[in-house]
Amino acid sequence: MTAVFRGIFDTPVVTGSTELARYTVAHTNAAAHGENPGPRCGMEAQAALAQANSTVSENRHINFRIGVHVGDVMVRGGDLFGDGVNIAARLQTLAKAGGLCVSGVTYDQVRKILPLSFTDLGAQTVKNIEEPIRAYEVKGQGGEASSAAKNVSPPVDPKLPALPDKPSIAVLPFQSMSGDPEQDYFADGVVEDIITALSRFKSLFVIARNSSFTYKGKAVDIKQIGRELGVRYVLEGSVRKAGDRLRITGQLIDVTTGAHLWADRFDGALEDIFDLQDKLTQQVIGAIAPEIERAEIERASRRPIRNVDAVTEYYRGVPHSQWPTSPENNDAALQHFRNAIALDPTYSPAHGGAATCIMWRRANKWPRDNADDDAQLLRLAERIKELNTDDALALSGLGFALFFCNVEYEVGIDMVDRAIRFNPNFGAAYSARGFLRVWDGGSDTAIADFEQSMRFSPRVTFLRFDARNGFWTL
Repeated sequence: MTAVFRGIFDTPVVTGSTELARYTVAHTNAAAHGENPGPRCGMEAQAALAQANSTVSENRHINFRIGVHVGDVMVRGGDLFGDGVNIAARLQTLAKAGGLCVSGVTYDQVRKILPLSFTDLGAQTVKNIEEPIRAYEVKGQGGEASSAAKNVSPPVDPKLPALPDKPSIAVLPFQSMSGDPEQDYFADGVVEDIITALSRFKSLFVIARNSSFTYKGKAVDIKQIGRELGVRYVLEGSVRKAGDRLRITGQLIDVTTGAHLWADRFDGALEDIFDLQDKLTQQVIGAIAPEIERAEIERASRRPIRNVDAVTEYYRGVPHSQWPTSPENNDAALQHFRNAIALDPTYSPAHGGAATCIMWRRANKWPRDNADDDAQLLRLAERIKELNTDDALALSGLGFALFFCNVEYEVGIDMVDRAIRFNPNFGAAYSARGFLRVWDGGSDTAIADFEQSMRFSPRVTFLRFDARNGFWTL
């Protein structure tokens, strides 16, 4: 069979300005002829390989991944060298077995001249390449996947876990790009800290370390990982050391659609490795937690009205309750939160959301019945006590409302303090406690809380001064 497969690459299928050197296929100068046959040759080669596989038993199948990039190469002693080869080699690890993956540079040159369709895989962080590479999966004309890819797609396993009711995420081991074993330990430590920090968000379902680390060092399709672990979101990244500086890159992916929701990089000095590890973990958590919430809000808005659960109802209410809001939006949010509670009385975030809506009514002097609102807040507080929850979102929202509405000062402060103890990475809880401390006369400690809140969630505005009413708002 090896001779058969080698013969495929030696035949005129792989034509044009393409050379074979030790099983490395590199496209060299086709652009000079006004075309780029690399992706076309790759697809034709995969089709021929799939045909060859079809003639033998499954245990003798050989499946290839192909990566194509347009770039300079050097030929030396029959081998190919250069960035072009390095990038193509990394791209092939992103391809499915029997599939083809091309770089953004290649895509720009061929998208209008070849009868192929492409799926954007987003900016990918790969080993030994400093900047993320834009990657595209290649499909046949009309959007059909290559015959090879179709033949080798794994069957659906009925035993695979179903998606849980709440947002679910797996954090994959970060790649160490420095070749230093010590950096492997650091990268693993960062991932463990991120998993621990995410686990404190009771609104999330987080895969344990011992499961996500089974993928360490393996080139596995991100959607396959999502299916095998039963999660909607995957966080992956890399760690690179240069001198006394360290850079972490990360990207958050919705594996059900392949959409890249967020990507960023974080830099720090290696003066105190443990302090740096804590800071980087806080920054990553502060960045991705709001992105997951935004994605869940969008998903809830697309879900059919007859297919609604407590979590969906909650996320339908969230955008209506965020500042700036209105009496109508606030009432709509409150109804969604009440619907969520009716569907699942133990779903604590909905209790916190309902309390926030009651607080907004009081803060904005909208039509209300203060006595009835106070009674509702006390019932919500009693229910949260019965649930014995450690959900920081529910505790901080309800605690803030109890204090602001003059219902239970001490209980409100205690709830917000508990929220921070249970989840030290939840920026909104620090913001809430900052306001409570301002109103309680502790301005110095309040400043520290506000700074911590902004550090955890630099892209989320918890602080806003309302000039008309003269108070700070969440």
